[in-house]
Amino acid sequence: MFLFKKIVSAFLLPVPIGMFLLLLALFYLLFNSYKKAKIFLFLGVLWFALLSFQPISNAILKPLEDTYASLLITPKVEYILVLGSGHKSDNNLAITSEVKMVGINRLVEGIRHYKNLENAKLIVSGYSSFDKNTHAFMQEELAISLGVKKEDIIRLDTPKDTKEEAIEAKKIIGDKQFILVTSASHMKRSVLLFQKEGLNVIASPTNHLAYNDNAYSMYFSARNIRNCEMAIHEYLGLLYSGLRNEI
Repeated sequence: MFLFKKIVSAFLLPVPIGMFLLLLALFYLLFNSYKKAKIFLFLGVLWFALLSFQPISNAILKPLEDTYASLLITPKVEYILVLGSGHKSDNNLAITSEVKMVGINRLVEGIRHYKNLENAKLIVSGYSSFDKNTHAFMQEELAISLGVKKEDIIRLDTPKDTKEEAIEAKKIIGDKQFILVTSASHMKRSVLLFQKEGLNVIASPTNHLAYNDNAYSMYFSARNIRNCEMAIHEYLGLLYSGLRNEI
Protein backbone atom coordinates (compact mmCIF):
# COMPACT_ATOMS: atom_id res chain seq x y z
CA MET A 1 0.00 0.00 0.00
CA PHE A 2 2.85 2.40 0.87
CA LEU A 3 4.57 1.88 -2.51
CA PHE A 4 1.27 2.05 -4.39
CA LYS A 5 0.44 5.35 -2.67
CA LYS A 6 3.81 6.84 -3.62
CA ILE A 7 3.56 5.74 -7.26
CA VAL A 8 0.01 7.01 -7.77
CA SER A 9 0.68 10.36 -6.09
CA ALA A 10 3.82 10.85 -8.20
CA PHE A 11 1.74 10.84 -11.39
CA LEU A 12 -0.74 13.38 -10.00
CA LEU A 13 1.85 16.11 -9.52
CA PRO A 14 2.28 19.18 -11.79
CA VAL A 15 5.16 18.04 -14.01
CA PRO A 16 3.74 14.59 -14.91
CA ILE A 17 0.34 16.17 -15.65
CA GLY A 18 1.93 18.84 -17.84
CA MET A 19 4.06 16.24 -19.65
CA PHE A 20 0.97 14.13 -20.24
CA LEU A 21 -0.82 17.07 -21.88
CA LEU A 22 2.18 17.74 -24.14
CA LEU A 23 2.51 14.05 -25.03
CA LEU A 24 -1.16 14.03 -26.03
CA ALA A 25 -0.44 17.01 -28.28
CA LEU A 26 2.44 15.12 -29.88
CA PHE A 27 0.31 12.00 -30.27
CA TYR A 28 -2.44 13.86 -32.13
CA LEU A 29 0.14 15.72 -34.20
CA LEU A 30 1.67 12.43 -35.38
CA PHE A 31 -1.77 11.24 -36.46
CA ASN A 32 -2.53 14.51 -38.25
CA SER A 33 -5.28 15.52 -35.85
CA TYR A 34 -4.10 19.14 -35.81
CA LYS A 35 -7.07 20.63 -34.01
CA LYS A 36 -6.73 18.28 -31.02
CA ALA A 37 -2.95 18.70 -31.09
CA LYS A 38 -3.32 22.49 -30.85
CA ILE A 39 -5.79 22.14 -27.96
CA PHE A 40 -3.51 19.92 -25.86
CA LEU A 41 -0.43 21.96 -26.77
CA PHE A 42 -2.22 25.08 -25.56
CA LEU A 43 -3.36 23.33 -22.36
CA GLY A 44 0.15 22.01 -21.67
CA VAL A 45 1.83 25.38 -22.17
CA LEU A 46 -0.88 27.13 -20.15
CA TRP A 47 -0.53 24.58 -17.34
CA PHE A 48 3.21 25.18 -16.96
CA ALA A 49 2.84 28.94 -17.39
CA LEU A 50 0.22 29.24 -14.65
CA LEU A 51 2.00 27.02 -12.11
CA SER A 52 5.34 28.73 -12.71
CA PHE A 53 3.75 32.15 -12.05
CA GLN A 54 4.65 33.30 -8.52
CA PRO A 55 1.25 34.76 -7.45
CA ILE A 56 -0.55 31.55 -8.41
CA SER A 57 2.10 29.35 -6.80
CA ASN A 58 1.88 31.33 -3.57
CA ALA A 59 -1.92 31.26 -3.61
CA ILE A 60 -1.85 27.45 -3.76
CA LEU A 61 0.84 26.95 -1.10
CA LYS A 62 0.20 29.78 1.37
CA PRO A 63 -3.06 28.43 2.90
CA LEU A 64 -1.17 25.34 4.03
CA GLU A 65 1.80 27.27 5.38
CA ASP A 66 -0.39 29.74 7.28
CA THR A 67 -2.25 27.03 9.21
CA TYR A 68 0.16 27.36 12.15
CA ALA A 69 2.24 30.35 13.19
CA SER A 70 5.98 30.03 13.71
CA LEU A 71 6.96 28.98 17.24
CA LEU A 72 9.20 31.92 18.12
CA ILE A 73 9.41 31.29 21.87
CA THR A 74 10.36 27.79 22.98
CA PRO A 75 7.90 26.30 25.52
CA LYS A 76 9.06 24.03 28.33
CA VAL A 77 8.85 20.47 27.01
CA GLU A 78 10.81 17.24 27.31
CA TYR A 79 10.76 16.23 23.66
CA ILE A 80 11.34 17.81 20.27
CA LEU A 81 10.44 15.65 17.29
CA VAL A 82 11.89 16.51 13.89
CA LEU A 83 10.08 14.71 11.09
CA GLY A 84 12.06 12.97 8.39
CA SER A 85 12.90 14.28 4.94
CA GLY A 86 15.54 13.04 2.49
CA HIS A 87 19.25 12.26 2.19
CA LYS A 88 21.81 10.51 0.04
CA SER A 89 24.80 8.89 1.73
CA ASP A 90 28.12 9.73 0.09
CA ASN A 91 31.39 9.40 1.98
CA ASN A 92 33.00 11.96 -0.33
CA LEU A 93 30.61 14.70 0.78
CA ALA A 94 30.15 16.63 3.99
CA ILE A 95 27.11 15.66 6.04
CA THR A 96 25.54 19.02 5.13
CA SER A 97 25.52 17.90 1.48
CA GLU A 98 24.32 14.38 2.23
CA VAL A 99 21.19 15.56 4.04
CA LYS A 100 18.80 17.40 1.74
CA MET A 101 18.05 21.08 2.35
CA VAL A 102 14.55 20.43 3.70
CA GLY A 103 15.98 17.99 6.25
CA ILE A 104 18.67 20.47 7.30
CA ASN A 105 16.11 23.23 7.70
CA ARG A 106 13.88 21.07 9.89
CA LEU A 107 16.78 19.86 12.02
CA VAL A 108 18.16 23.37 12.60
CA GLU A 109 14.71 24.46 13.81
CA GLY A 110 14.64 21.49 16.18
CA ILE A 111 18.13 22.29 17.47
CA ARG A 112 17.11 25.92 18.02
CA HIS A 113 14.48 24.74 20.48
CA TYR A 114 16.85 22.14 21.97
CA LYS A 115 19.40 24.86 22.75
CA ASN A 116 16.72 26.83 24.63
CA LEU A 117 15.84 23.93 26.92
CA GLU A 118 17.48 21.91 29.66
CA ASN A 119 17.36 18.11 29.66
CA ALA A 120 15.31 17.94 26.46
CA LYS A 121 15.48 15.02 24.05
CA LEU A 122 15.72 15.54 20.29
CA ILE A 123 13.89 12.84 18.33
CA VAL A 124 14.90 12.35 14.69
CA SER A 125 13.02 10.11 12.31
CA GLY A 126 13.12 8.40 8.95
CA TYR A 127 13.82 5.05 7.33
CA SER A 128 16.54 4.17 4.80
CA SER A 129 14.50 3.81 1.60
CA PHE A 130 17.13 2.73 -0.97
CA ASP A 131 20.06 4.12 1.01
CA LYS A 132 22.51 2.22 3.22
CA ASN A 133 21.76 4.53 6.17
CA THR A 134 18.46 5.53 7.69
CA HIS A 135 17.47 9.17 7.56
CA ALA A 136 17.30 9.18 11.37
CA PHE A 137 20.96 8.09 11.49
CA MET A 138 22.00 10.87 9.09
CA GLN A 139 20.07 13.47 11.09
CA GLU A 140 21.71 12.19 14.26
CA GLU A 141 25.16 12.60 12.69
CA LEU A 142 24.32 16.12 11.55
CA ALA A 143 22.84 17.04 14.95
CA ILE A 144 25.98 15.84 16.76
CA SER A 145 28.16 17.88 14.39
CA LEU A 146 26.05 20.92 15.30
CA GLY A 147 26.55 20.48 19.04
CA VAL A 148 23.73 18.20 20.20
CA LYS A 149 24.80 15.59 22.75
CA LYS A 150 24.50 12.04 21.43
CA GLU A 151 22.79 10.92 24.63
CA ASP A 152 20.08 13.54 24.03
CA ILE A 153 19.13 12.09 20.64
CA ILE A 154 16.47 9.43 20.08
CA ARG A 155 16.27 7.81 16.67
CA LEU A 156 13.17 6.44 14.99
CA ASP A 157 14.71 4.36 12.19
CA THR A 158 11.65 2.50 10.89
CA PRO A 159 8.85 4.99 10.04
CA LYS A 160 8.22 5.32 6.29
CA ASP A 161 5.65 8.12 6.50
CA THR A 162 4.09 10.60 8.90
CA LYS A 163 1.42 8.16 10.08
CA GLU A 164 4.09 5.67 11.16
CA GLU A 165 6.10 8.47 12.78
CA ALA A 166 3.07 9.35 14.89
CA ILE A 167 2.62 5.72 15.97
CA GLU A 168 6.28 5.33 16.96
CA ALA A 169 6.44 8.71 18.68
CA LYS A 170 3.43 7.79 20.81
CA LYS A 171 5.41 4.92 22.35
CA ILE A 172 8.04 7.35 23.60
CA ILE A 173 6.19 10.58 24.31
CA GLY A 174 2.83 9.29 25.48
CA ASP A 175 0.41 12.12 26.25
CA LYS A 176 3.08 14.70 27.15
CA GLN A 177 3.24 17.96 25.25
CA PHE A 178 6.08 18.08 22.72
CA ILE A 179 7.36 20.28 19.92
CA LEU A 180 6.73 18.94 16.43
CA VAL A 181 9.02 20.31 13.72
CA THR A 182 8.32 19.91 10.02
CA SER A 183 7.95 22.02 6.90
CA ALA A 184 5.17 24.61 7.11
CA SER A 185 3.39 23.06 4.11
CA HIS A 186 3.42 19.64 5.80
CA MET A 187 2.40 20.81 9.28
CA LYS A 188 -1.38 20.75 8.85
CA ARG A 189 -1.49 17.09 7.83
CA SER A 190 1.17 16.16 10.40
CA VAL A 191 -0.73 17.70 13.33
CA LEU A 192 -3.97 16.00 12.28
CA LEU A 193 -2.23 12.61 12.01
CA PHE A 194 -0.51 13.03 15.38
CA GLN A 195 -3.65 14.23 17.13
CA LYS A 196 -5.53 11.22 15.76
CA GLU A 197 -3.00 9.06 17.63
CA GLY A 198 -3.66 11.02 20.81
CA LEU A 199 -0.45 13.04 20.88
CA ASN A 200 -0.29 16.53 22.40
CA VAL A 201 1.35 18.61 19.67
CA ILE A 202 2.93 22.05 19.77
CA ALA A 203 3.52 22.95 16.13
CA SER A 204 6.81 24.54 15.05
CA PRO A 205 6.61 24.98 11.27
CA THR A 206 9.70 25.89 9.28
CA ASN A 207 10.92 26.05 5.68
CA HIS A 208 8.27 28.56 4.59
CA LEU A 209 8.34 28.98 0.80
CA ALA A 210 5.24 31.03 -0.08
CA TYR A 211 6.56 34.58 -0.10
CA ASN A 212 6.96 37.36 -2.65
CA ASP A 213 10.39 37.37 -4.25
CA ASN A 214 10.79 40.65 -6.14
CA ALA A 215 13.57 39.39 -8.39
CA TYR A 216 12.34 39.52 -11.98
CA SER A 217 13.55 35.96 -12.59
CA MET A 218 11.17 34.65 -9.92
CA TYR A 219 7.89 35.80 -11.48
CA PHE A 220 8.07 32.79 -13.78
CA SER A 221 10.30 30.12 -12.30
CA ALA A 222 10.78 26.38 -11.89
CA ARG A 223 10.89 27.05 -8.15
CA ASN A 224 7.27 28.14 -8.30
CA ILE A 225 6.35 24.86 -10.00
CA ARG A 226 8.21 23.03 -7.24
CA ASN A 227 6.21 24.94 -4.62
CA CYS A 228 2.98 23.95 -6.38
CA GLU A 229 4.19 20.37 -6.40
CA MET A 230 4.73 20.44 -2.63
CA ALA A 231 1.30 21.95 -2.06
CA ILE A 232 -0.52 19.49 -4.32
CA HIS A 233 1.32 16.62 -2.63
CA GLU A 234 -0.03 17.82 0.71
CA TYR A 235 -3.59 18.31 -0.56
CA LEU A 236 -3.51 14.78 -1.97
CA GLY A 237 -2.14 13.55 1.36
CA LEU A 238 -4.96 15.24 3.26
CA LEU A 239 -7.51 13.69 0.91
CA TYR A 240 -5.93 10.23 1.20
CA SER A 241 -5.69 10.38 5.00
CA GLY A 242 -9.25 11.66 5.24
CA LEU A 243 -10.61 8.83 3.10
CA ARG A 244 -8.76 6.31 5.29
CA ASN A 245 -10.05 7.97 8.49
CA GLU A 246 -6.48 8.71 9.62
CA ILE A 247 -7.18 12.35 10.40
